[in-house]
Amino acid sequence: MRDPHPSLRPLAAGAVSTALLAGAALVPVPAAHAAPPRASAAAAVSAAAPSASAASAESAASSGVRFVDIPGDGGTVLKANVVTPEGARPGAHPVVVLPTSWAVPQIEYLAQARKLADAGYVVVSYNSRGFWQSGGEIEVGGPEDIADASRVIDWTLANTPADPDKVGMAGVSYGAGISLLAAAHDKRVKAVAALSGWSDLVGSIYSGRTQHLQAAALLGGAGELTGRPSAELRRVLKDFLASDLDQEDEMIAWGAKRSPVTYLDRINAHGTAVFLANAWGDTIFPPNGYAAFYEKLKGPKRLEFRPGDHATAEVTGLFGLPNDTWSHTRRWFDRHLKGERNGIDQEQPVQLKSRSTGGYEGYPDWKSVGAAQRTMELAGTHTVRANVDSGANGGTVLLSNALDQFLKLPPTASMPLLPRRYAAVWQSPRAEHPQRVRGTAKLHTTVTGTKESGTLVAYLYDVGPLGLGKLVSSAPYTFHGKTPGEPFAVDLELFSTAYDVPAGHRLALVVDTVDPLYVEHNPTGAQLTFSSPRTDPSYVSIPLREQ
Repeated sequence: MRDPHPSLRPLAAGAVSTALLAGAALVPVPAAHAAPPRASAAAAVSAAAPSASAASAESAASSGVRFVDIPGDGGTVLKANVVTPEGARPGAHPVVVLPTSWAVPQIEYLAQARKLADAGYVVVSYNSRGFWQSGGEIEVGGPEDIADASRVIDWTLANTPADPDKVGMAGVSYGAGISLLAAAHDKRVKAVAALSGWSDLVGSIYSGRTQHLQAAALLGGAGELTGRPSAELRRVLKDFLASDLDQEDEMIAWGAKRSPVTYLDRINAHGTAVFLANAWGDTIFPPNGYAAFYEKLKGPKRLEFRPGDHATAEVTGLFGLPNDTWSHTRRWFDRHLKGERNGIDQEQPVQLKSRSTGGYEGYPDWKSVGAAQRTMELAGTHTVRANVDSGANGGTVLLSNALDQFLKLPPTASMPLLPRRYAAVWQSPRAEHPQRVRGTAKLHTTVTGTKESGTLVAYLYDVGPLGLGKLVSSAPYTFHGKTPGEPFAVDLELFSTAYDVPAGHRLALVVDTVDPLYVEHNPTGAQLTFSSPRTDPSYVSIPLREQ
């Protein structure tokens, strides 16, 4: 089934363009590498800016960074850099391998690589295949990328003073996913720090059976600008964005092959020490996947969630500035590669920062995060017309949750002004005490559609005295093949979060049918009715931190 509303594409494209600009501002990309990295483009960059390239090389040489070519899978050249400790002794140093993030050049981790080298690590960072000046095509964590990681480890052990028994991998975003996949396939990897990555690729960008439009378009667009997507990737992305359900099973199988959760048993068998960190508002890889993955890990493990959007929690560290995520990564490797007893394994393994207070909270496991539950009843019957954005939405990929992180400005909506023709709204009584929402809110309701397919998006808001709601969490849900006029139950997990609702405020649940973040599947003229049968009442279960 094709996207029934292609007219929405220009609006979404504008939002994605904004997100691309915001993303570019967050990534330390050097001016000398601004052109697309195809062979001809790379040559043009070198010819057009020789002085900049020479200056960069001179700076690198003076700082002890060595730029090398590493043969990856099938002999594909991977552009890399190596940083070694001063006075290095052969075979005496733990090694950290850093695959680059999606669309980011090989210098991405230089600031952190120098800090690790100063602490006694050999650090090898390489540009993932298909991007910039590395060879090959973009395979999205496919078998070639996994094999590349092992080839880089082979090269490192043969060409640097690395200890073969002390190998770690780390990375942000794409580098995080490749690191986890490599750990599953190469038992030499003893410890991993996966920052802003994914555990389930399909679950991340196709949650609730709904295409995350802005996220997919951002990744696809950045890949085209900075690399060479494979023919398979282009076909999968085209089918995905076109809502081609005939290709859904194939797309899911493609994603499963690239998902660390598929190889969870291997990671557990290897006993890999896994550190997972992500942002509450990650619009590319929402936190729910990491939380579920963490609970199934059997070896040493740690989970951290902070305010922000995709990779915004790590970005200051890429510039060498103080950064908790990177300092905790260093402590993780010090403990599990060097054997230092620095206390990180004595702390509560789940560490969260509230979006409201910014202080750390420790928990023994994920299920303890929202130990108390509040049930908000969703009484009555509400019918909404589809195809119109009510004004409630999740914002713009990368931008909105970064504003929440740095300025405490989440997406907002006025509850009194939301048109009830296009949005169903339920509000709780005012709370006498603060409510510390922690974990994953869950919606259960009964839906009756007038068409066989449809999309709904649920939003949980913190509503102040004037009726202005600040977004706490949200999530989309799509259905296909339903009988028009026949009610069916919907169970939906909202994206996990940590948010403090002040005393005197209300909680509100809003459901509408359009959000620029997602592809919608509501045929023209569709209506959705939300009801609460006596035998199966509707509600939203809200996880709260115990007082």
